[in-house]
Amino acid sequence: MFSTGQLIFGILFFIAFVIVIAFQYRKDLQLHKKHYKGTIWVLIAFIGFIGMIASIKYIFM
Repeated sequence: MFSTGQLIFGILFFIAFVIVIAFQYRKDLQLHKKHYKGTIWVLIAFIGFIGMIASIKYIFM
């Protein structure tokens, strides 16, 4: 399926990618807090809407 070299490369790439993403997120955290204040309510509304659709599906089936 995959050679040993490909598996090692994939694992190292994944680790490096996660480290870079985490570093960039920490770097931009203050900016996110400033510009994206209140977005948790959008997430809650979206999850509630999906839950409502799922419950309607199961009620009327």
